[in-house]
Amino acid sequence: MDVRRLPLDSEALLAGLKPWIECESPTFDPAAVNRMMDLAAAETTAAGATITRIHGPPGLGDCVRGDFPHPRRGEPGILVMSHLDTVHPVGTLEKLPFRREGSRCYGPGILDMKGGAYAGLQAIVALAKAGVETPLPVSVLYTSDEEIGSPGTRDIIMEQARRDRFVLVPEPGQPGDGVVTGRYAIARFNLRAEGRPSHAGSRLKDGRSAINMTARQLIAIEEMTGEDCTFSVGVIEGGRWVNCVPTLCKAEALSMAKRQADLDRGVERMLALTRREEDGTGFTVTRGVTRPVWEPDAGTMALYDLAREISGELGWELGHASAGGGSDANFTGAAGIPSLDGLGLLGAGYHTLEEHIEIESLPRRIRLMAGLLARLVP
Repeated sequence: MDVRRLPLDSEALLAGLKPWIECESPTFDPAAVNRMMDLAAAETTAAGATITRIHGPPGLGDCVRGDFPHPRRGEPGILVMSHLDTVHPVGTLEKLPFRREGSRCYGPGILDMKGGAYAGLQAIVALAKAGVETPLPVSVLYTSDEEIGSPGTRDIIMEQARRDRFVLVPEPGQPGDGVVTGRYAIARFNLRAEGRPSHAGSRLKDGRSAINMTARQLIAIEEMTGEDCTFSVGVIEGGRWVNCVPTLCKAEALSMAKRQADLDRGVERMLALTRREEDGTGFTVTRGVTRPVWEPDAGTMALYDLAREISGELGWELGHASAGGGSDANFTGAAGIPSLDGLGLLGAGYHTLEEHIEIESLPRRIRLMAGLLARLVP
């Protein structure tokens, strides 16, 4: 199969991508996520798949699996795995509308990772239109909570992925037009400070501010960052009345390391910050969602070698690297399922109001994924 001959038109592809971007789907809005799942399910059905709707846990959206017809259906095949939740709240389109500017196209979630999810589906569609039957059955999985570490869907992901032989993940491509063959380990933490109340105007010294306690700890946490392990705080919430010394403050922290042992030491340092005082005040750290380190093995590198061969035929040298920032490939790769990540679009600014893709990467990455689907064998 010569993927260079697949008839892909960038303008038509962008027109098809637009509804995906304009259907906003922040993780914490399950109704919005489910509207996006409805759209993706409808288009995946139109492409020929049989859809299975997997209900999400309380407070989160559903997941969708699509299985495409194949003579070997029921045997382990290829799973193209994407998340359709984003970090952008509903209304972001007012500030970051879907728009084309020169070689770029902007929109919330267009790079991370609706553009990649759409490209994965279009690779399957393009092969079907060309009359190409893949050696292995192909399925897609759309998940709903990757941006918060996949706390509700990790078991779903592993249950689905273990049915298949290979996992392809169209998260954003790496700078320099590369892919991802490993991911750093990541741990999240929930922080809770409990203070002592008093009137902030007349009896300030009688109280102990939970916000003050948290602020001091946040500085200490971020100062623990070193070459082996990073620490950051991204969420904080505390207080209700300005004339009351706040008795409760909550925050969330993130730690990342290239090696599992370094993350494990970082976890120990974080948990050691827990302190309880005799008067009932204190600071508590509990461990949240953790993504294991994913180090490339022979199965992943064989996938990469095939992808590099295909990219060479398409006219570019495909690099690879382990990357920071988690993805659901952390789970599948660490479990030993051959996984290739970073197959999605190129661009920059994800998680910001400058999020965009390089339009030229849309047909190119579709061809790359189509080549993998057409050449992976049992």
